[in-house]
Amino acid sequence: MLPFYGDVALFKTAVRSVLAQTHGDFRLVMVDDQYPDPEPARWLQELTDPRVHYLRNEENLGVNGNFRRCVDLVQAPAFAIMGCDDVMAPDHLARAVAALESHDEAAVVQPGVDVIDSAGEVVRPLGDRVKASMAPTSPTTLSGESMAQSLYRGNWTYFPSLVWRTEIAAPIGFRSGLEVALDLGLLTDIARAGGSMVFDPHVTFYYRRHQQSVSSVRAVDGRRFEEERAFFETEASRCRERGWSRAERAARRHVTSRLNAATLLPSALVGRQWSVVRALGRHVVR
Repeated sequence: MLPFYGDVALFKTAVRSVLAQTHGDFRLVMVDDQYPDPEPARWLQELTDPRVHYLRNEENLGVNGNFRRCVDLVQAPAFAIMGCDDVMAPDHLARAVAALESHDEAAVVQPGVDVIDSAGEVVRPLGDRVKASMAPTSPTTLSGESMAQSLYRGNWTYFPSLVWRTEIAAPIGFRSGLEVALDLGLLTDIARAGGSMVFDPHVTFYYRRHQQSVSSVRAVDGRRFEEERAFFETEASRCRERGWSRAERAARRHVTSRLNAATLLPSALVGRQWSVVRALGRHVVR
């Protein structure tokens, strides 16, 4: 699934990377969220590959709404919701499908990921170095409280790279009202439902980090952290009700989320963005 509202050139690169997969049994469905430029639709519809499909929403659904529609449209046993500016390595789908086939209980596969900039060069921003330090270093499977605790401590996953087992993930779905933390919400809901996540460190996906991404835009004005703070408060309560004391502590502390906000404070102070400073400060100390 390819929800679209973004850069046209990067979108074309993303589509080409999907069509180059060694695992050829897939449908590529672009879900156009009322993008004003007709070029992406024109270009996609001119492709002769029968696996490529185009749909346009009747109204702009926003990030959460469009992602939820993507899940509703899934027909295959497994699915991915790829960013319209990201890139798959040729073996991305093949390795993920193999991992799901060899782990019957797995709800989702997280492959190894490299971060790229707008020019496609591999980069290592501070935030992504922190994410990497939180991730497992070898192939592993996480489930239950251990999975939730690991993700609350620091969400080291990259949502567009995840490949989900439809029969487990689709009935749970994305929570309404979340835009930045919607992936973390689904992952922790899966953990509570008894599902598991397989981590394969072999790099098969390139996640594009640039200033126009949803998480980057919301981080700049502090909205990201307002959403995250409310999310972690809810998660801590749910863990307490379930008796997951270790996961509850991790959710209340959400250490890496606080550190991320702290790294943005100096820039906000220099720019005299006082409302942003207040939002970031609240997230750091609460």
